[in-house]
Amino acid sequence: MALATAIAKAEAERSDDRPPGRRLMRFGGSRLGGFILALNLLSLLILFGGALLLNEWRTGLIDARQESLMGQAELLARVLGDKDYTRGEPVPELDPTQSAKVLIDRFVPAGQRARIFDRDGVLIADSFDVSDTIEGAPLPPALPAGTPARVTVDAARLDATAAEANAALGEEIQAALAGTAQATVRRSESGDRVVSVSLPIRHVQQVLGVLTLEANDVAQILDAQRRALMPFALVALAVNLLASLLLHLFVARPVMRLSAAADEVKRGRARAISLPDLEDRRDEIGDLARSLESMTETLSTRMDGIERFAADVAHEIKNPLTSIRSALETLDLVKEKSQRDRLTALLQQDVRRLDRLITDISNASRLDAELSRDRPRPVDLAALLTDIVGVYQTTVRAGEAAVTLDLAVEGPARVMGRDGPLGQVLRNLIDNARSFSPTGREVRVSLSRDDSEGPLPLRIRVDDDGPGIPPENLETVFERFYTSRPPGAAFGSNSGLGLSIVRQIVAAHGGQVTATNRLGPSGKVEGARFEVALPSVGRRP
Repeated sequence: MALATAIAKAEAERSDDRPPGRRLMRFGGSRLGGFILALNLLSLLILFGGALLLNEWRTGLIDARQESLMGQAELLARVLGDKDYTRGEPVPELDPTQSAKVLIDRFVPAGQRARIFDRDGVLIADSFDVSDTIEGAPLPPALPAGTPARVTVDAARLDATAAEANAALGEEIQAALAGTAQATVRRSESGDRVVSVSLPIRHVQQVLGVLTLEANDVAQILDAQRRALMPFALVALAVNLLASLLLHLFVARPVMRLSAAADEVKRGRARAISLPDLEDRRDEIGDLARSLESMTETLSTRMDGIERFAADVAHEIKNPLTSIRSALETLDLVKEKSQRDRLTALLQQDVRRLDRLITDISNASRLDAELSRDRPRPVDLAALLTDIVGVYQTTVRAGEAAVTLDLAVEGPARVMGRDGPLGQVLRNLIDNARSFSPTGREVRVSLSRDDSEGPLPLRIRVDDDGPGIPPENLETVFERFYTSRPPGAAFGSNSGLGLSIVRQIVAAHGGQVTATNRLGPSGKVEGARFEVALPSVGRRP
């Protein structure tokens, strides 16, 4: 419970230390998550932006190529529609010889192909034929002498490609014969992608045939597009690699270092994790490093406390055991009955002291487990005080200090906590006050509320009429095994753990306990006062 309280306190302090605007800089509460997301989005945006940009560029290039071919085709179509290139009366038709001369006289640029079809869709002129141009590709490098030739030609595939290309061309020609200009991207007989335009050749209004112009540089355009896309892809790859490197440097390696530091603690080579360069970071890794350091420091402090507690327990138990052993060794040597009775009484006193000490040690060792086991719930302090004081009032014996109660509160006085440990706080304070009170005097218990004094409005006071507490010991009385008592007080009636337990329980409930001396009008000490301040329900402990 103390560990959880310490960690929660450390988190609250760190939260209060952070600038108010820093939280707004975080994505979903995580600066590191926002950093990772930004890098990944940046790489994707670069890639998508490049793809969209190049797609628009490709579309524009193809459209421009089609417009250029369309302009050339319109010029040739007007020339072919002239009467010098037609024959027949009264129904004219294209003259194949003259049409071929047009393709010779009107230079067709390299990389383009012009074909003329008559009104029946029959090829009558081809720029490749009239210019002796043969489509082909560069020959592969020559093989060394003696190497057997390997010719693998998929005739079926070539036939299928040519058939598909002819079918697409036929559809384009038929559409143009219907009087509509066509502009498409299709496959040629060799399987290459070509930009093609087909225009009807008209004489006045009559369609005499179709002129088809195609350019086979689409593959070069697409290759250029792919080459242009490569820088974007490389930049995206570089950003992803950089993101991976940064994640490794700023996330993976620090986590590995924290893991190694935790293993050092596990192997016992260190008592706490300390990585100052990570603790200065203002992201989740820094929060984790600070939390682990706070946790291990708390555990180390707890281990030191357990070691000191074990040493104090051994010392405190050894004292009555030494006294018991001395009394037992002396008992056989004593002959007088009075002296034997005194030794027997001393043995009984030491046994009672040892029993009380062991009981208090057991209660103190189980306190953390009990506090963490029970779930906090609203506890009515007025009812709790009434029940506990009522038990003391009904069981008081002659010569013992009486206990009175003053409930100076209006309305409910509730605290979020556990009634069992809070009852132990009240009993320990009352028992301590009664043990110091003179015979015939009383212990006064009061409950009040003061909302003007900060977050701890509920005040429980236990006053006695004893000799008071030395000023230098007002804080020491809450330490374990502190048993300084005034002259004449019964030895061994206290274990020195009661007030330590009180402070531990009150701190677990978010409160404070203090010790002061009550002074009279003349400034003389008239007794001690222990005050417990607790938060009321509705305030965070």
